Formats: sequence, structure tokens, C-alpha cells
Amino acid sequence: MNKGELVDAVADKASVTKKQADAVLTATIETIVEAVASGDKVTLVGFGSFESRERKAREGRNPKTGDKMEIPATKVPAFSAGKLFKEKVAPSDK
Repeated sequence: MNKGELVDAVADKASVTKKQADAVLTATIETIVEAVASGDKVTLVGFGSFESRERKAREGRNPKTGDKMEIPATKVPAFSAGKLFKEKVAPSDK
């Protein structure tokens, strides 16, 4: 599903126009990105959490030459799925 298809689905589910759904979805994504970029954690109960994580410096290899190289430490965005989301994707039949 791409963004256009998601906008269509949200518009249908929320009974709003596609333009309104697109505006809300875009604003939501921008807000999450800005919050995570500034170091905040965004938690949507039942869905999951977005946060920034530190990745340590490590040694890697140049795929062309095979030479060793140092990959510097960096921050990366991360998503952790919430319990309800995980259960919906992979239901446990107990």
C-alpha cells in the first residue's frame, strides 16, 4: 500500500474527503518525523513507538574492493510495534 492508497482508505474509513485525509496524514507524518529528529519518543498506544537510536561506530568492508573501513557512529530512526499491532499481524492461537 502506498501513500495514495492509504489516503483513500483513511478517507473512506473516516468519512472525509481525500484532500482532508491527505492533509491529516501528511501533518501526522511530519509531526512524528520532527519529534523523533529532535530526540523525542512518539508512542501511539496499540500501534507502536517511534524513536531515535544510537548506532555505534563499527568496522565494515568496501563491497567493491574488500578493504576494511570505519563506519562512524550515527543516529537512526526506529519503530517498535505495539502489542495490539503484533497480535493482529501474528495472532497467537492459544
